Amino acid sequence: MLSTRRTASTVVLACLLLASCKTGSLGTSTSSESQSPAAGASGTAAPGGSSGPIAVGAGPQKHYTVQQQLAAGSCHYRYEHGEPLEDPKCTPGAISPAVTQANLKATICRKGGYTSGIRPPESVTRREKQLNAASYGYTGRMADAEYDHLISLQLGGDPNDYRNLWVEPADPGHRSGSGVNNKKDPVETKLHTAVCKGQVTLAAAQNAIVTDWTTALTTLHLG
Repeated sequence: MLSTRRTASTVVLACLLLASCKTGSLGTSTSSESQSPAAGASGTAAPGGSSGPIAVGAGPQKHYTVQQQLAAGSCHYRYEHGEPLEDPKCTPGAISPAVTQANLKATICRKGGYTSGIRPPESVTRREKQLNAASYGYTGRMADAEYDHLISLQLGGDPNDYRNLWVEPADPGHRSGSGVNNKKDPVETKLHTAVCKGQVTLAAAQNAIVTDWTTALTTLHLG
């Protein structure tokens, strides 16, 4: 009888240990799909002092579709030095997984250009611009506003992620009807040149532009 009880106790103990092991392995398991290798490789800090990385978009697509935008009036411009900036909650930026520090020469720094081959068609961005203007409550002339990549394509920004696109109003003093001419554009070009020359890293340039494009050059000691 004693032997039978010992055998039963041993079986129960083994089952409990086995169940514990299974529970522990499930609790510590991670899915490779929940973490983005591209985000980790970029090492790019999120804007506003957040410790998380900038979001990683889908990257260049053969066929782009109109992306859903945020609710009308839910986004609000902010201004620094009189210049319009995006709402970081609505447009925090998104990078392309196709562009990394290791492949700059084959992507954004390659001879012959890179951006023209990955840019979404006007048929897609025209509709997105209208929807995004409603998100931001923009009521000015559409022809004077740029549907802008927060992290430009020449800095490895995602081509069509809604988090990386916003209707950028014209600069202060801009003559109505004269078309798009924003001071952010030359900042992007200077950052691109610095990245391709090895003066700053891709991640540093991306972080500077999403934090505040008006101070990006001085932050990186380029202006």
